[in-house]
Amino acid sequence: GRGRITEMPTKPSAVKRRASASAKSRAWPTVKIVAEMAGVSTATVSRALSKPDLVSDPILRRVRAAADKAGYTPNALARNLRRMETKSVLIVLPDISNPFFGEIIQGAESVALARGYCVLVGNTNNDAERERAYADVILGRRADGLLLLNGHLPEPWAGFKGAGKGPPIVIACEWIPGTSLPTVRIDNFDAAFQATRYLIDLGHRRIAHIAGPKGNVLRRERMLGYREAMRKAGLRPISADGDFSIESGFAATVDLLDRNDRPTAIFAANDETAIGVIQAVKARSLSVPRDISVVGFDDIRFAAANDPPLTTVSQPRVELGRRSMELLCDILENKPHIPQEVIVPTSFIVRGSTGSGPDAA
Repeated sequence: GRGRITEMPTKPSAVKRRASASAKSRAWPTVKIVAEMAGVSTATVSRALSKPDLVSDPILRRVRAAADKAGYTPNALARNLRRMETKSVLIVLPDISNPFFGEIIQGAESVALARGYCVLVGNTNNDAERERAYADVILGRRADGLLLLNGHLPEPWAGFKGAGKGPPIVIACEWIPGTSLPTVRIDNFDAAFQATRYLIDLGHRRIAHIAGPKGNVLRRERMLGYREAMRKAGLRPISADGDFSIESGFAATVDLLDRNDRPTAIFAANDETAIGVIQAVKARSLSVPRDISVVGFDDIRFAAANDPPLTTVSQPRVELGRRSMELLCDILENKPHIPQEVIVPTSFIVRGSTGSGPDAA
């Protein structure tokens, strides 16, 4: 008769090997899987991927080939947890809607990413509750360091007034009196002095200054620079309060224009204030710069697009962000010779909002 058709039984060991290989192909790749594929120990895989100079070339090639085939990449999160690192930094600023801060963040982020850090941005809106929430991010070790742009230490960090007395902190743009925290900034006094001196040299004698918010260190330094230039020229200072907003510049200018000794030039503490100044002058049917010359401070993006384009002190915002983040990363990486203060130079940009004064030569 006809012979029977039968299947040859598969050896259990062969079934086990095939199942094991199939499971490995489906499993999330691990150091152990790479080690088995390369025929080395897990310790050798770790050394080859983290410190390749300690491994011979043939073994290094085998490990890398196995890692590529398995689709394995080192677990950065686990490695960072072992080292008590998050590889992220926090930038805290007072008002994210202010265009001044955008380029600072851009410069800071470019450095952070290049050095292996992610960037978190915290907008406080000068609110104490928000400041405490972002303080918890650092105190809870959810970020390795802090770049502070708001000019004061939030209450939970009140005791961290010196390097080494708390989490790594770098102050950018502003600075905090009474602390020894590393700072990256411009020379606000000299920049304000030179801006005022420029108006004096144009022939202006009645020069008003609209200051920033009370209690702010930038207000003090810029006002002092203005007053020193006026004093050296034998001129009487004319000051008005503002808060760095367009609205405050408008309101202060209306008051100044109602004076009997109306100024012929106004130096504003920042560009947004200066834009408010120009709006108020136009609202009184006066002309900039024919009737009133205007100088700002910061050189925000809108300064050149204003009508007329704004003469202003230009802060190198991208560079401020870069230098600040470089300093913070150096501290996090325990680099030697950390500077206490870095001064970044400004420039003075002359545009259409300034012209000759009544006493021009």
